[in-house]
Amino acid sequence: MANLKSLAKDTAIYGLSSIIGRFLNYLLVPLYTAKIAVESGGYGVITNIYAYTALLLVILTYGMETTFFRFANKEGVDPMRVYSTTLISVGATSLMFVACVLAFLDPIADFMGYSAHRHYVAIMFICVAIDAFQCIPFAFLRYQKRPIKFASLKLLFVIMNILLNLLYFAWLPELYKTHPDIVGHIYNPAVSVGYAFAINLLCTASITVWFWPELIGFKWVFDAQLFKKMLSYSWPILVLGIAGILNQTADKLIYPIACPGSQGKVELGIYGAAVKIAMIMAMITQAFRYAYEPFVFGKSKEKDKDSRDTYAKAMKYFLIFTLLAFLCVMLYLDVIKHIINEGYWEGLKVVPIVMVAEIMMGIYFNLSFWYKLIDKTIWGAYFSGIGCIVLIAINIIFIPEYGYMACAWAGVAGYGTSMVLSYIVGQKKYPINYPLKDIFCYVVLTAAIYAASVYLVPADWHIAARLACNTLLLMVFIAYLVKKDFPLKALPVIGKFFKK
Repeated sequence: MANLKSLAKDTAIYGLSSIIGRFLNYLLVPLYTAKIAVESGGYGVITNIYAYTALLLVILTYGMETTFFRFANKEGVDPMRVYSTTLISVGATSLMFVACVLAFLDPIADFMGYSAHRHYVAIMFICVAIDAFQCIPFAFLRYQKRPIKFASLKLLFVIMNILLNLLYFAWLPELYKTHPDIVGHIYNPAVSVGYAFAINLLCTASITVWFWPELIGFKWVFDAQLFKKMLSYSWPILVLGIAGILNQTADKLIYPIACPGSQGKVELGIYGAAVKIAMIMAMITQAFRYAYEPFVFGKSKEKDKDSRDTYAKAMKYFLIFTLLAFLCVMLYLDVIKHIINEGYWEGLKVVPIVMVAEIMMGIYFNLSFWYKLIDKTIWGAYFSGIGCIVLIAINIIFIPEYGYMACAWAGVAGYGTSMVLSYIVGQKKYPINYPLKDIFCYVVLTAAIYAASVYLVPADWHIAARLACNTLLLMVFIAYLVKKDFPLKALPVIGKFFKK
């Protein structure tokens, strides 16, 4: 239980930066959807380019975050030598990537469909290279169990990003209307969505300065033999990572190809805005991942006999809270939907489907540690690769007919395939006694409550009445949770009032 409390504490701190950061970034969604007209397809451009950068970030880190944790926790290996080797390797490949992009910018921009806006591509690809390098110092902070600095830097980036976006998308455009001669020196309305990319680059580069203490005070050395061993461990994780990120971004990369022209970008913008609402699951999964990865490898180093039981309990509690988050979002969607402009509301029908896909992705992440702990990461490549093939195939086949609804269901199919395969093989290679009966009960209860909110609460009722009914439904889940797994008497501070 002490181990779970330690995991919960770190998850709370990492989660604070992740959830608050994502929440603050949500401020950009109403800003962009209010200032960028649906018919312009501008938000579709943002969605598409950020999908490319997400894929490139995985390629440029090539599994070295997880590999760093694995080797830094190995007995007889100098953690600082591992850190130095990882920094040099990722830094060198990032620099080579930037050089190649600048050398072949024109054909790259033409291929992506941005021949008229080559600077979008250059700016964001330089940005992702810096981001890739920063991943290693961020991983080092997690290794040292310094979540405060980690969270602070993540939040600093978000705050800077939001303030500059407000400046260039809200304040300066208004000032430009009355003082174009003055404001025109720092603002040009023709740049439009280009400001979103330039601001991202500026904020990302600024954060690098704060890593100075993590980049000095040790001997920079590149251990070729160590790097060779690390690569043999990391390349399956790279394949796994590419497949995993394609599961998240393939729809946004394929959509402009399957639906070419301005209408495709319009539909992609609607889908991209609606998906933002479902990203609460990504926040929870990311927060859990930041704490769970060093936790698991640290436990493996300690040779703790009770580790498997701890992993099983962690899976259960992860699923409980993701299901609770699903209900909170769906039962209060009448309010939450105002995060995006009304013009994008037609895409809200994908929200529950995308959230289910994100839950499956979180479960798959939890299941993935068995092959990392036994150094058989090739299994992850198999599972993610098969899931990715399923997802891409569904997108290519069904997008032309069903539009972005195909994207949403493709995510469920892809993640679901990887999840099931990992569980089946994992129980043979590294058996963990997951509390399947408890998990099943929570899943059925969640499905029943959601179905009741959809089919039993009339859509034409006043919003206050609908929210009241949905709140009662949510209380059913919470009551079951308290009775089954979180008795009030066990809670800190208030628990003493419920003890017999």
